[in-house]
Amino acid sequence: MTNNKFDDVIEAIADYTLQDNVGDQESLSVAKDVIMDSMGCAILSLNYEACTKLLGPIVPMNIEVGSKVPGTSYYLDPVQGSFNFGTMIRWLDYNDCWLAQEWGHPSDNLGGILMIADYISRKNVSEDQAPLTMKDVSQALIKTHEIQGVLALDNSLNRQGLDHVLFVKVATAAVATQLLGGSKQQIMNAVSNAWIDNSSLRTYRHFPNAGSRKSWAAGDATSRGVWLALMSLRHEMGYPTALTAEQWGFEDVLMSGKSITLAQPFKDYVMKNILFKISYPAEFHAQTAAECAIELHPQVKDQLDEISEIIIHTHESAKRIIDKTGPLNNPADRDHCLQYITAIGLIYGDISANHYEDETAANPLIDQIRAKMTVIEDERYSKDYLEPNKRSIANAVQIVFKDESKTDKLEREYPVGHRFRRKEGRPLLHDKFHDNISTQFNEHQQLALKKTFNDHEQFYNLPVHEFVNLWDR
Repeated sequence: MTNNKFDDVIEAIADYTLQDNVGDQESLSVAKDVIMDSMGCAILSLNYEACTKLLGPIVPMNIEVGSKVPGTSYYLDPVQGSFNFGTMIRWLDYNDCWLAQEWGHPSDNLGGILMIADYISRKNVSEDQAPLTMKDVSQALIKTHEIQGVLALDNSLNRQGLDHVLFVKVATAAVATQLLGGSKQQIMNAVSNAWIDNSSLRTYRHFPNAGSRKSWAAGDATSRGVWLALMSLRHEMGYPTALTAEQWGFEDVLMSGKSITLAQPFKDYVMKNILFKISYPAEFHAQTAAECAIELHPQVKDQLDEISEIIIHTHESAKRIIDKTGPLNNPADRDHCLQYITAIGLIYGDISANHYEDETAANPLIDQIRAKMTVIEDERYSKDYLEPNKRSIANAVQIVFKDESKTDKLEREYPVGHRFRRKEGRPLLHDKFHDNISTQFNEHQQLALKKTFNDHEQFYNLPVHEFVNLWDR
């Protein structure tokens, strides 16, 4: 079977994964920012017991050469290390984002990529070979971002009820195999098995089942990608028509016969256009609504009881996935609710991860404000959301009071983490990183960690295991 021609999409992924020197100065610089931001998000997650209780080995064991999980004392095999670190990155819904026909968070792949690179580097050093460097990790991340993001441009898993983390699994499987020294055949074998794995259902992201699995689903996917890569290096076979096989392939079984397509060739488009969650740990479709709400806070904070209606204009994807009424059962439910996020901004003038916890959610004013909200799709917003040269994430908020007076309709088309606002956003991204790491590291350690990201060449030349060692506590 391995001599048969693989599906075109699987082969294109393998060919791209094997390319050397992907990325230019811009995309490599953004990749460094993605690594910095993801590390900060992972460290912030350690403040939440709901996350830390999931970390560590499945069963106690001694690992001679493995992966060190940043910010923890765990030294694990690379698969379990990838689950740990991937879960940390994703836990608070604060890492980078990509929005198209499918949605997702391409830095989820860093969970697997950094841990397998750390394992390779430690193994190489133990065998007197050269370790991988953080430039290798940066270029690997450009590849995983591109694979996941380009797949997301035209292929909607969410409309089939499937979760986007399948694309994480595919991207990690491909690039982890390449980092391990795999051949084109072995990369295709791993990728085909990732497609055959399928994806989890999205039900854990939506009413009535929204729950904490959405915070570890990416860790699960990226670790599975690493596991499939390691299996392929043992010469485990692949499945050439995993996508297109009649009746039994992915397309017929799960996509109602719709082909998986690539909207454009792989390069570094996704990294250059990635969206950073800079200001607020909230589902990205709500970021501009959050900005509007917080800007309106000074006008309405003393008149919350006088509000008769709050009108939110939004785009189709936001209306479909985060327009929620009724009870919200847990933090995972609340941070994916457009109305809850907007209410928090209006009431408190800020939005933090703590605002999703039960203590804040018990404030009866939140649900009173939510009940006054009307969410309307703006067709222009929906169109510009999918426009390749715009990729806006627009929301507008207007407050109407009982005396029939109203605020201006406050509109934001692009959040501060958008490429169009990159110059404005970069210093804020560094501030976010500082705030996140300050929750776990002392001032001396914070200074050392921030210094790591200040010099491009020094960062790119740093051996991976030495970079990971910097995160010891």
